[in-house]
Formats: sequence, C-alpha cells, structure tokens
Amino acid sequence: MSKFSTVIWPKVVLFGDSITQFSFQPNGWGAETANKLARKCDVVNRGLSGYNSRWAKMVLPRLISSQNAAENNIAAVTVFFGANDASLEDKNPQQHVPLTEYSENLKEISRFLTSAGVPADKVIFITPPPIHEPAWEKECVLKGCPLNRHNSVAGQYAQACVQAAGQCGSDVLDLWTLMQKDGQDFTAYLSDGLHLSEKGNQFVAQHLWSILESRVAHLPFILAYWGDVDTSSPESSLLCYS
Repeated sequence: MSKFSTVIWPKVVLFGDSITQFSFQPNGWGAETANKLARKCDVVNRGLSGYNSRWAKMVLPRLISSQNAAENNIAAVTVFFGANDASLEDKNPQQHVPLTEYSENLKEISRFLTSAGVPADKVIFITPPPIHEPAWEKECVLKGCPLNRHNSVAGQYAQACVQAAGQCGSDVLDLWTLMQKDGQDFTAYLSDGLHLSEKGNQFVAQHLWSILESRVAHLPFILAYWGDVDTSSPESSLLCYS
C-alpha cells in the first residue's frame, strides 16, 4: 500500500463552565461554531459545569499539553469563566473566587496557553453574562438556598475579565456589557436568570464569530470537494503521497 500523510485537523478549543459545556446542545453557540467550521477544523468542547477559574487553572494542563506544543495545532481557544467565580462568598463559598484571584487566574491560564503553543492573539476571553436576579432566585429557592449571585457583582468580574484580556494582549467578548447595551431587556438571553436561552446562544454565536472568524479564515477546506475528485483515479485527488 502506498504511503500517504495523515490529515491533521486544526482545533478550536472551547474552555469554560456550564455555559460552555451546554453549548453543543441544539442551537447552542458551540454547535453553531462547529457547524461554521465543518471541514476546516474540529471544535472541541471542554466545558466543565460548576467550575470556577481556580479549578480551571488547575485542570488545564490535563486538557492541553505543553510538552509537545507544536503538535497541538490549535487555531483558537475561548476562555469563558466568571459566572461561578462571581457567586457571593457568604451564600456560595464553594464556587466563589475573590475578584483579584479571578483576574490572576485568567492571566495564568493565558500564560499556560502560550507555553502550549497558543499565543495571546489566538485566545478569546468571554465575560460572564448578566444575571437576572428574580429568575435566578426562583432557581435557588427550588434548590433550598438563598439568592447567591448579583448582577452588579457579575459586572465587576466582567470588568476584571476585560482588563485581564487587555493585559494579556487577547481579544474579549464582553457579554455582560453587550447584553445590556442601551438599556435593552437582557432577560430574553437567559433561560433561568444565569444560563443562556436559545436567543442568548444565538447572541453569543454571532458576536463570537465576529472575533473568531479572522483567526480561522486562513484554514483550508480539508480534503477534496467531491466534485473535484478524479473518478478515473480517485487516489490522485484523495491521497497525499509522501
């Protein structure tokens, strides 16, 4: 059998909490991104429900290796934490991370990604979205606990994320600000006051693509278009000999 080169698919890694983990559900922002990049790269979901930036920083080396950075072939990484970090310390100490530590954790994540062959210009930070407190309070009551998040606090973490991204030299998608821009009603973007609704997923997908597209525009369409395959000698179209 003739030798041929293995096709290496570039990757876009989505790293975050439950808002990332659930993004591959129907009409989710991750699924929409993967659909746009079909035949160009793999979109890898590394969403970890309930995680904060402290835990994320710890597990990231288990998800992306820094030992063989050239082999990672990563086109972009989204870093989407803060919704759990911003939990109120007295109401949800398990997930809460102090604001200053949150900022430092994001910077440390960025430094590790650089060591793994993902420079800052390939990293996109995403801030936590706003919190609709009345809706989320209902969810908390159903779980037997008091309201454990405030929108104003989520805004402080969003601002810290924006500042950290700027210090790292990365782009940022500031959902907290964009979803409330010009006083618009942001509640339709949320399913339960915290997590994204279908409309919220569409919002994230649209705004993320406006940032991500330039980072993947150079990626070629992988393997020959079916109409271009030489049917008399398909090997010449489908196999890249070495």
